[in-house]
Formats: sequence, structure tokens, C-alpha cells
Amino acid sequence: MSRTASVSRKTNETSVSVTVNIDGTGTSTISTGVGFFDHMLDQLSRHSLIDMEIKTEGDLHVDDHHTVEDTGIAIGQAIAKALGDRRGITRYASLDLAMDETMTRAAVDVSGRPFLVWNVDFSAPKIGTFDTELVREFFNALAQHAGITLHIQNIYGANNHHISETCFKAVARVLRTATEIDPRQAGRVPSTKGSLA
Repeated sequence: MSRTASVSRKTNETSVSVTVNIDGTGTSTISTGVGFFDHMLDQLSRHSLIDMEIKTEGDLHVDDHHTVEDTGIAIGQAIAKALGDRRGITRYASLDLAMDETMTRAAVDVSGRPFLVWNVDFSAPKIGTFDTELVREFFNALAQHAGITLHIQNIYGANNHHISETCFKAVARVLRTATEIDPRQAGRVPSTKGSLA
């Protein structure tokens, strides 16, 4: 069964279209109008092996907030739609990810129950022109709309670009593992309740 989905979202602030393939190879076509964000989304796709086509047009004359948040919402909705009832998935994953001087930990439960625990501090309000507070906004939108419990902790780091990038890469890697089909599950929903959420 193909685990692919497309979502379109249009408001007075943004127009977003997203297509994902959970069982892809990490190829992406991304255009949000926010260069640093595009770079982070490319990392998310590449390291999760989830193919992503993302096109966002937002009110960037205001700021990047609506573009980042609404893109996170649409990606989350597309992932949730592609996973369906989440039958046969591994469900859980955690990882410590190193990049130069930075170490970030991510853990996920693809449970159908959305929650974000965010223990990441940036030493500056901007990375270039990008507001560092929007990194949390993106992951909150993703977790809420993908229906995942997501914990992200930056253990240490000095460079804010590296801190952000390790967050995206670590989340990508745990999503990759947790959404993979576990052959030992034999198609069962990975819960003693018989359903997730």
C-alpha cells in the first residue's frame, strides 16, 4: 500500500501545498520564500527519507511566522494522512545527533496523540534574517497535526545554525525509524488498545 498523501491549505495569510511519500528516498522540491527554512526542510526530507514537495506562498511582507507555522501544519496533516491507521509501524524512536560542536536529542511516539516537549535555547534571536523562535513554532505545528508526541532537547552547542539544523536532522531520523514498517508487527496496530490516539 502506498503511503503517500497531498494536502492543500489556503488562508488569508498563506497558500500551502504539500505532498509526501513516507516510503521515499528523501528527495524534495521545496519553495517557501524563506531561504533558511527551505534549507531546514531539505534536511528534514533528506534524513527522514520522506519525499516532500512543498510550495508555500505567504505574507512575508509581515514576517515569516505564518509561512513557517502553516507549512508545519500542512506537512503534519500530510504525514498523518499518509500513515492512515498507522498499522504495522515501529512507532517509537529516539536518537542523539551530533554535528560539529552541537548535540541534540529527539524522541518520538507516532501515537496519534500530539504533544511537543521543547528544551532548546538559542543564544541569538536571529539566524541571518530568520527568527530562531520559529523553529519551535514549526515543530509544534508539525507535532500537533501529524499526531505525534515529540521531544526535542539540545544537550549542548554554540552555533545557532548548528543547533537548529541538529533539531531538524534528529527529528528526521526518528521519524524515519518510527514510521518504518516493522515486519514482526504483521500489520497490527502497535498498541495493546488496538488503535492509536
